[in-house]
Amino acid sequence: MSSATANDHPKEGAGILFAGAAYAIWGFVPLYWRLLADVSPFEITVHRVLWCAVFAAFVTLGRDRLRHLLAILRTPRVIGALALTSLLISANWTLFIWCVSTHRLVEASLGYYMTPLVSIALGVALLGERVSKLRLVAIGLAAVAVAIKAIEAGGLPWIAPALALSFGFYGYVRKLTPVDAFDGLTIETALLFPLTLAIVVIESLAGSGVLTSTNLARDGLLILAGPVTAAPLVLFAAGARRVRMSTLGFLQYLSPSITLALATLALGERFNRTDAVIFASVWAALLLVGLEGQSARAIARSPAPSQ
Repeated sequence: MSSATANDHPKEGAGILFAGAAYAIWGFVPLYWRLLADVSPFEITVHRVLWCAVFAAFVTLGRDRLRHLLAILRTPRVIGALALTSLLISANWTLFIWCVSTHRLVEASLGYYMTPLVSIALGVALLGERVSKLRLVAIGLAAVAVAIKAIEAGGLPWIAPALALSFGFYGYVRKLTPVDAFDGLTIETALLFPLTLAIVVIESLAGSGVLTSTNLARDGLLILAGPVTAAPLVLFAAGARRVRMSTLGFLQYLSPSITLALATLALGERFNRTDAVIFASVWAALLLVGLEGQSARAIARSPAPSQ
């Protein structure tokens, strides 16, 4: 059997650009949320879901996917799963925006570095997947990082684990739900659209809403939160179809790396020796997982012994 080569993925160059652009947007997006520093994280999430639903609806019509979405809506099990993921991703978004507003992006980036390790743990605990010794060591290193953070904070740390667990469970449920990435986002935001619209209307009528005609710049930023949320997912989906999983796995660390660099170099957040030890533990864990994956692929590509 011939080994896998770049010729097996002739569109990988374009795929890397698409996926890389998605992760770069996710890495730099804290700068966008900082422009809305006078809006509460909850209200930003409400508008993010609301306008993302509107944007996704137009994209769905453009993709001629409406009939397909209506078929999905007639499947109660799938709708139940997407209702759960809509709550998980909304919680994740709200917590991340709160991290931006409270200058805790270092902890947020740690959470997203930990997400692949949480996904491995969920696969073992909930899907009965076998785990190698290297992966056990990797999970152990992540646990060490959490323990060090707990000792430093004088209590159980929750920001990074909460981000990792909410996104990890989101990925777990979506993995078991047979829905296209953008179709899934469309349904997730559509399910919450009535609630978010009601919140915006009620707050506007009460005079307490943030969407007013007195601050057009802020109104524009809130409305653009929809495309800003959906656009990287469209790019990611386009990239994921064109690249190998090993390439995609490498690119996923671009986002938290950019966020960490922004937090420490541009936004002046603290990064002390304890943080360095914590991140080193997580990076070492991710390196072990990556090395194991490379070894497994090398074995799979090696020619079978002659009979």
